Amino acid sequence: MHILDTLKERGLLAQITFEDELYKQLEKEPTTFYVGFDPTAASLHFGHFVPVIAMRHMQQAGHKPIALVGGGTVQVADPSGKTELRKMMSLDTIAYNAEKIKEQLARFISFEDGKALMVNNADWLTPLKYLPFLREIGPLFSVNRMLTAEAYRLRMEKGLTFLEFNYMIMQAYDFLELFRRHGCRLQMGGDDQWSNILAGADLIRRKEGEAAFALTMSLLMNSEGQKMGKTERGALWLDAELCSPYEFYQYWRNIADADVEKTLAMLTFLPMDEVRRLGALEGAAINEAKATLAYETTKLVHGEEEAQKAQQASAALFSGAGNMDEVPTYELPLALLEEDSRLTSILFLCGLCTSRSQARKMVEQGAIVMNDSKVEDTELRLNAEDFPTDGLLLRRGKKNYCRVILKR
Repeated sequence: MHILDTLKERGLLAQITFEDELYKQLEKEPTTFYVGFDPTAASLHFGHFVPVIAMRHMQQAGHKPIALVGGGTVQVADPSGKTELRKMMSLDTIAYNAEKIKEQLARFISFEDGKALMVNNADWLTPLKYLPFLREIGPLFSVNRMLTAEAYRLRMEKGLTFLEFNYMIMQAYDFLELFRRHGCRLQMGGDDQWSNILAGADLIRRKEGEAAFALTMSLLMNSEGQKMGKTERGALWLDAELCSPYEFYQYWRNIADADVEKTLAMLTFLPMDEVRRLGALEGAAINEAKATLAYETTKLVHGEEEAQKAQQASAALFSGAGNMDEVPTYELPLALLEEDSRLTSILFLCGLCTSRSQARKMVEQGAIVMNDSKVEDTELRLNAEDFPTDGLLLRRGKKNYCRVILKR
């Protein structure tokens, strides 16, 4: 099957330019393509996951990925989808974030034997001279056309800075630079990047007179039309320190039934016949599909060993099987218990609640269970004798667990 047909079948492909021409290009020869990642944090998050999956599909089909870390563009800040100007980061923070993202990307695509490249656009954007850059690139961009781009719409309502206005031009220049350096002919990204990606492909065609293509991936939305990948604590990070493998596993284990087949298709590499079989399950049987989704996505992000641990922890909590040692655990120092023995404080410290006030509200709503008993007293205090050797099991709602072990 042609790689574009694979992306379509799995629901990954959103928009594409010169489709017939790109079909022929990808059939004719291995094609170099790129996806950009601005290092706004020290970890990728779920918003990057779909483009990364698409990169892996493309590489498996014989094409060459370039992972571009935006050490230069992040200094300008992408206005796409934002109502406020992003906070400016120090150059040291940007460099640190870029290195961490490089490490993460290497888990998803192979860089061995030149099968993929990793570059940083700071290498060519930082030394650019402003006047020569304006003279070369500026005449090829229409301000009127730029202002119609979806990327600028929200910011126009609040006030678009000239700093942000440069972002589209700089991203387009990245594509031109990668074409010149590495023969890159295709840029891929999330569908919210369509305007920026289109600008780069158009720049190559106008400046170099060569074929270049834009392709965007679908944003993963749930059945209610909301973006997936948000937890109560914020983004669903791909770093185990920011989002544990168990927490990542549980997110996908608990999605709505209506989202299972689409998510299996987009986020796993299971054969589509198996995806359709699992997606057709109904009633209690759909849990098999959800467990498969959770395991496959966790294996992709955190590795098979961590996926098995998360699977065992889930089984221990929800079916009485599995290994309780893999349940999320918090070691509570005895000194902290002696300082503040309120259960609401412990719920906050172990991460089951985002604040002590939320913990209090959860108790009032009957959402907190300690071992097998519902907690009703918002002022409940614990002592050392309340903690068994193998830990005190706390639960918020139906799905959120933590085993608290007293560290004496």
